[in-house]
This record gives sequence, structure tokens and C-alpha cells, in this order.
Amino acid sequence: MEQKEKMHTGELYLPTDKDILKEQLECLEKLYDYNATRPSESEKRVVLLKDMFAEIGDGCYIEPPLHANWGGRHVHFGKNVYANFNLTLVDDTHIYVGDCTMLAPNVVLATAGHPILPELRVQAYQYNFPIHIGKNCWLGAGVIVLPGVTIGDNTVIGAGSVVTKDIPSNVVAVGNPCRVIREIGERDKEYYFKNRKISK
Repeated sequence: MEQKEKMHTGELYLPTDKDILKEQLECLEKLYDYNATRPSESEKRVVLLKDMFAEIGDGCYIEPPLHANWGGRHVHFGKNVYANFNLTLVDDTHIYVGDCTMLAPNVVLATAGHPILPELRVQAYQYNFPIHIGKNCWLGAGVIVLPGVTIGDNTVIGAGSVVTKDIPSNVVAVGNPCRVIREIGERDKEYYFKNRKISK
């Protein structure tokens, strides 16, 4: 099996393979163009993202600068996804983000890892596992999601959390490592922030 084919299998592979680096460079050139757009060039950004990403739905907005190992080549965004400044996509394999999800500044979605064994790391071996984020989620500022993690629909991940394991739907989860602290419930229908009531 070629090194490039191993990128999406979870097997160890060498990302320094010349064919991988050549294709990756082409993707990074497009990412450079995206980050060089002016704030007024919204239509140009839409066109670039459609070329860069594996899939991107209508109404998505990604605030530059965007950082991505493969310029979004393995990223699948649903409709109306919003990403604030400094989104980092370690997209060496696939990342899936559902409709209407919001990603705050400095969120990192990292599909890639390296073996613990020093003898393998010194040779630059790597492995990748996909990330799945559901619909209508909110990931707070500085959240880090690690390889292989799934986050369910409607879930809120608190700022600064490091998500090392799957998180179910309809919960609030925070911390390092990230843990569920409660379900989204009746009180959330009345209060939007601390003691601030939702206007009816």
C-alpha cells in the first residue's frame, strides 16, 4: 500500500512521502490565496472555499486567517457553519462538521497523531483518525478536538476544553480532559447566560 493510501486508514505512514508533499503544497497555495483576500472579497472567498474543501454547504463563513495542513482538502462542512479567527484544521484525514455549528476563535480540530515510541517518531511516522462534529454545536474559544473524536448534535463545548473522547448530543461539556457536566434542559429555555432571561 502506498503511503498516501494509508492516510485515511489509521495506519502508520510517512507524511514526508514526495507524492504527499507535492499534493499538499498545491493545497497550501490555495489556502494562501484565501488568507490573502480582503474583507470586501466575500464572493471570492466563497469560490475559493468550494475549490479548497472536500464539501462546503451554502452560507458557511470562515474568518481568515484559516490554518489547515491540507488547505481543507479533507474537510466536509454542512450548511451555515461559522468559524471565527484562527481555526486550525489538521486535516490529514477527514473532518466532518454539521449544519449550523459555530467554532469560536482558536479552535483546533486535529486528526493527526504520532506514535509514543521514540524510535518511530524519529522517523516521522504519523497516523490519522477522522473527527465528526454534529449539527448545531458550539465549540468555545480555544477548544482542541483530538483524533477520532465524535461530538453529538446540539452540544456545547466550553472554552479551553481538550476533547479526548466522544461527547454525546444535547449536553454541555467542559474541561481538560473534556467531560459532560450537564444535559441541555428546561432552564436553558428561560436563561441564555447566567441569570439573563430570554426575552419572549
